Parts: sequence; structure tokens; C-alpha cells
Amino acid sequence: MAGAHELPPDEVLVQRLRSGDEEAFALVLDTWSGGMLRLASSFVSTKASAEEAVQDTWLAVIKGIGDFEGRSSLKTWVYRILVRTAKTRGTKESRTVPFTSLLPEEAEATVDASRFRSPGERYAGHWAVGQEPRPWHLPEDHVLRGEVRELIAEALDDLPSRLRAVLTLRDVEGYGSQEVCSLLEISPGNQRVLLHRARAMLRSRLDAYASSPDDAHAGGGERGLR
Repeated sequence: MAGAHELPPDEVLVQRLRSGDEEAFALVLDTWSGGMLRLASSFVSTKASAEEAVQDTWLAVIKGIGDFEGRSSLKTWVYRILVRTAKTRGTKESRTVPFTSLLPEEAEATVDASRFRSPGERYAGHWAVGQEPRPWHLPEDHVLRGEVRELIAEALDDLPSRLRAVLTLRDVEGYGSQEVCSLLEISPGNQRVLLHRARAMLRSRLDAYASSPDDAHAGGGERGLR
């Protein structure tokens, strides 16, 4: 899910931004704004508010690019500004909840307990026979029609805010665990829990889609699970 545009190295990009290069600014705007909007929405109450947080971030970037010292990547520096901006806006909206605590709906089991071996069985707690996660392959035409991308986008939007923030940074934007902990100011253990739950919930949505009989092909009747 990387950006569609090829960006120059940071040292080149920073110099162009500092010189007021409008083409360079348009390039980073187009490449990063989608992910920034997705992340900002984890801290604020409405899409409009998330859009304003992104806009405020870009204004801060323009004003502060001269102070960028290169201690992190340019993108990480921009995302730090975004997180601070969105958190501040979310606090004013009474939207932000500490990442160190899970909401009740986030503390629930992410996989049906019946899929695991019962206490007393050999390998208790492991996957029950026939209940293991299965590799699934979606027919190419489903991907080409954009159905899977739409489903993933919807599933991301439906995740609890903190799960969405961690999953967005790790799996969409490609940040490592240490960078995510630093950006969101959470512990490594909390980051792992949030990421696990987010991935499990997303996987559940994809499994349900892949195994649904409603969209079976006329020729085979299979959704593509093998």
C-alpha cells in the first residue's frame, strides 16, 4: 500500500521544500496525505476534523521545514507533527483516550474460543483440528474490480481508533514497532497487543468475505478458498 509516487531522497526533498519548490510540496502532499488522514481520524471525531488536522499539519511543515534537523526521516517528522496536532484537536473534542488502556470492545477475544483445543486436551489452547487459519486466494477479477481494497478500507474505518492507528502505521505506512511506539507514545507490549487485535479483526473480515457463498462464480461455486 505504498505511495503511488516516487519521492527523491530526503536530503533532496528537504532542500526543495526549503526553497519553496511547489512541485516538491505537491508531490509529498499527494503521496502522504491519504495515510495522514487515515491516522488523524483515529484521534478526532469526524472526517472533517481529521482533514483540518492534516491541513494544519501541512501548514506547520511549511513553516517549520527550516528547523528540520534530519534526526529522523522527513516522513516521520511530518507524522510526529500530525499526531501532536490531531491529539490536541481530539482532546478539545473530548475524543482522545489514552492508548495505554483498552476499551471494552477492544478487550474481547478476537477469535472464537471454539476454534481452540479445550483445557485437558493435548496441546490445549492450540488450534483445533480443521479450525486452523487457512491460506486463501481470491480470484484475480475480484482484486481487479477493487472489491478487496474497498473491503480493507471499510474494515480499517470500522476498527476502534487505537487499533486503526497502530495498524495504519505498521501495515499501511510500513513503520517498525519502535517507531510506532515513539510516534504514539505507547509501550512495546501495548503496541503488540493493539497490533495483534487489529490484524485479527481485519483477518476475520477478510475470511468472512473469502468464504461467503453469495458471490460464488457461476462456473465453480467456490469463492477461492483452498
